[in-house]
Amino acid sequence: MRILIPGLLLAFGASTAPLALAQSCGSGGGATVCLTATGTATNVQLGWTVSGNVTSLEIYRDTDADPSGRTRIAVPGSTARSYTDAAGSIGTRYWYWVKFTTNAGSYNSGSANATLGANCTPTAITPYINANGAWTQTASATIKTGASAILGPQPSSGGMWSWSGCGTAGAAREQTIQPPAACTATATYTNSCGAKTQQAFSIKVGSWTNAKFGGGGYVTGLVFHPTTANLLYARTDIGGAYRWHQGTSSWVPITDGLGFGAAEARHHGVESMAVDPNNDQLVYMATGMYVSEGNGRLSMSRDRGDTWTHAVLPFPLGGNNPGRAIGERLMVDPNKPSTLFYGSRTAGLWKSTDSGITWAQVTSLSSLKMTQDQINANGGTAMGVETVVYDTSTKGSGSATQTIYAAVAPDYANAAGLGSSLYKSTNGGTSWTPVTVPVAGYHIPHMARAADGMFYIAFTKDAGPGAGGPGRFYKFDGSNWTLLKSVDPIGGTNFGFGGVSVYGSGATTRIALGVTNSWGNWNGQQVVQLSNDAGKTWREIAATMPHSPDEGFAGWVDDVEINPLNPDHVLHVTGGGIWETRNASSATPSWTEPINGIEETAVLALATPPAGATYTVINSTGDVGTWVHTNLATKPTLTPGTSWSNGFSSDMAWSDPQYMATIGAVLGSNISYGYWSGDGGKTWAKFPTLAPGATANTNQEASIAVTARNKAVWAPGNSVPSYTTDNGATWVPTNLPAITGIYPRGYHLAADRKNPNKVYAYDSGGNWWGTPGKVYVSTDGGRTFTLSQGSVAAGLAPNYFANTSLVVNPNAEGELWLADGNAVYRSTDSGATWAKLSNFASIFIGNQWPQVQGATVIALGKAKAGAPHSAAVYVVGVVGGVWGVYRSEDAGATWTRFNDDAHQFGGIGVIAADQNIYGRIYFSGTGRGMLFSN
Repeated sequence: MRILIPGLLLAFGASTAPLALAQSCGSGGGATVCLTATGTATNVQLGWTVSGNVTSLEIYRDTDADPSGRTRIAVPGSTARSYTDAAGSIGTRYWYWVKFTTNAGSYNSGSANATLGANCTPTAITPYINANGAWTQTASATIKTGASAILGPQPSSGGMWSWSGCGTAGAAREQTIQPPAACTATATYTNSCGAKTQQAFSIKVGSWTNAKFGGGGYVTGLVFHPTTANLLYARTDIGGAYRWHQGTSSWVPITDGLGFGAAEARHHGVESMAVDPNNDQLVYMATGMYVSEGNGRLSMSRDRGDTWTHAVLPFPLGGNNPGRAIGERLMVDPNKPSTLFYGSRTAGLWKSTDSGITWAQVTSLSSLKMTQDQINANGGTAMGVETVVYDTSTKGSGSATQTIYAAVAPDYANAAGLGSSLYKSTNGGTSWTPVTVPVAGYHIPHMARAADGMFYIAFTKDAGPGAGGPGRFYKFDGSNWTLLKSVDPIGGTNFGFGGVSVYGSGATTRIALGVTNSWGNWNGQQVVQLSNDAGKTWREIAATMPHSPDEGFAGWVDDVEINPLNPDHVLHVTGGGIWETRNASSATPSWTEPINGIEETAVLALATPPAGATYTVINSTGDVGTWVHTNLATKPTLTPGTSWSNGFSSDMAWSDPQYMATIGAVLGSNISYGYWSGDGGKTWAKFPTLAPGATANTNQEASIAVTARNKAVWAPGNSVPSYTTDNGATWVPTNLPAITGIYPRGYHLAADRKNPNKVYAYDSGGNWWGTPGKVYVSTDGGRTFTLSQGSVAAGLAPNYFANTSLVVNPNAEGELWLADGNAVYRSTDSGATWAKLSNFASIFIGNQWPQVQGATVIALGKAKAGAPHSAAVYVVGVVGGVWGVYRSEDAGATWTRFNDDAHQFGGIGVIAADQNIYGRIYFSGTGRGMLFSN
């Protein structure tokens, strides 16, 4: 039965056209009601919005858009906002209205229509993802860590979207996501008749991970926050800085990202760090690897090192110079934290009153800035003002601390005419007076203030690392000195004092004292001395105590720290990392290495085998030699066992990858070595003889190319390469030209993987002022070589060995790729001709040499499925003014950046690409060990 309500037509809203799922609105009496209708298989679902005040609602339905004769089907309450109509006929389209009443009268929404039931067909979804700046029709993608992607399925109009997973939310069709880990997002599309369709999007997140080695380098200092539990920073000499993560019991690198790229590699040398006692988010870091490189930099972070801002310092720093554990040189005034002091190596004491942005020399101590001649006379560096300590027990007062001590090294004191190694200010640094010290001509590597104001000060004759003695340890009350401990050269030993840390006050002050240059582990040895009575008595807590793993822990104990919130927790640094005990009060403290996450080896060369090999990569590294990785998550065990040594280069026979060879030099004795293995690195043997030139030249500008089992070509630094066909029993010089240079130089060698009779040699020219680069080609397994006239015609730029690279495509005979430091070249005819790729170019700023090299290292790895080229090509260089790792799938026609600003690692030195896994490269950062991409 149809009921006509007189006067109803006068109140219809303007939206009467049947627009599926769009809101249809009507207004009147100060209110507006907008209606939508959605048909499903069993009902029609109505929804509406109301603005203004309504006193009642009624729902009407009809089988056409004409409101005349419509039927009232429900009277919901005035607060209702939805209704489900299940009383219709399947397949019938219905029109709906909501009549609303206000104090001014009755009015209607616009009409909304939907079809009930069987004729509602789901709409297919077409998935699209924008993961690299362009849309791709796909339901899966891999993005870099920290990168974002846009999910944009189609159809683009006509229905409604809802989302779940991967951080999606709301009803927008396009969703921008930035997931921290792999995830799945689900899109649900509801079409105009109510049918739903779902589409899953699988997102994988690439990662940059260190291969496990553990430590491998010198941690020069540890800095605790004094009041926040477990907030601890570690600085290193070449590998940047780390923050301790208590939840994972590991260290987090904080100098891998923006501000630490190729142009900033020297800022992975950290000379000093400081925290603000009043703000545990604030940390400062002073960086610069060598005094000779020029002025250093102060980096400031307000989020514990996650991000940094930087200010140039007006003096040089030496994070990898001698004496690099001395300090801390940088200190924040605990009472007025915008005031900082810095003890520089060559230019005296400096002060900042604006949180490190600007600095002024404290000329009241000394105005001397050492000349280069003075620095050279001191061995090319200086110790300068070694540490700064505030004499206060308060913090946050707002007034600058007035009493300050500054320790001055003998080199700077002599050059500046200062009469003491310790100075005191009682007016915030305005003026300084010398403190009479009990011993003269000594360094003060560390001094610590106890809670009662007593100072505990180490004196040692040498600067370190692993400073030799004599050593003296005193307490100082501001006027009087009391000798607490001495070490003198005796019986072939030469111990000094390094790290000092204190806890508590008065007669029960706990002191931890590092004894340096004390190598070995025997009863009576001194490594870490502990006193619980302010220095009256001492006991050894490290030597002969349980250590896990059972590895060396003595020698460079140049910093020792007692946890300010847990005196049983004592840590000390070494040349290979960090050791700690958490039961220092025990009669036999147990020690472990908390180095998970610290990877500081200096990788010099990497080599990956063909697909299917029993190992992953051969890693030739400074200080620790060569290692064969079979599991990237555990420390490698396969090694020729050359101990303290530099591994220069390694290679394997491509058709027989169980055979491999490595070359390098033992440190200390400076003796070259060559080793081979025939079982994938499980066992090793020395080459019976060395290639000519290897004995006299132990520089790292060297390489080896293996052509087959027992056959190799060895290019020692500064030498003519030689070949062997009898596993190193004899070496025969090739006919390659002799190379000479003021700086170390050598040939890059590469064996053709498809035709081992072909061997390629590349002389990079020595340095940027050297001779143009040249390539030589052998077709008899490396016995004789012919100059590639094509390489001469290409005009290869002269450059240093480590800034250049020559590699082969393992999947194509005669395909060579070369980086001359500035550009990339490719040959497809075994070096006869070369084509220069226009993509890469160095960045020059005011000098004849680049500030950032345009192309330094190349690697070829497994190709992407369906790619037009047989190998994926990776280049470290500069494209469009942006440094990074770039990848090409089409033989260099196009390039995309492979890393991002968050993953720069202080620059990248060497790379190799995996032949099993697409998208995986192995590479070295600056002092960051071996890393790999997932």
